Amino acid sequence: MPPQGCFVERKFNLSQILGITEVDDQIWLVSFLDYDLGFFDANEGRVEPVPNPFTPEQV
Repeated sequence: MPPQGCFVERKFNLSQILGITEVDDQIWLVSFLDYDLGFFDANEGRVEPVPNPFTPEQV
């Protein structure tokens, strides 16, 4: 079983989440490798995704 951690009473798999950085009060940026995935709001208990970096720009 992969190592697990606990953050604000929520479990996460450490082998899947490589970066968690607090960017504002109770707002955390969740990253995987070099890619930002979203912002976790500890007060609301939800993740808001960041724009998809692989989506081509519309012309």
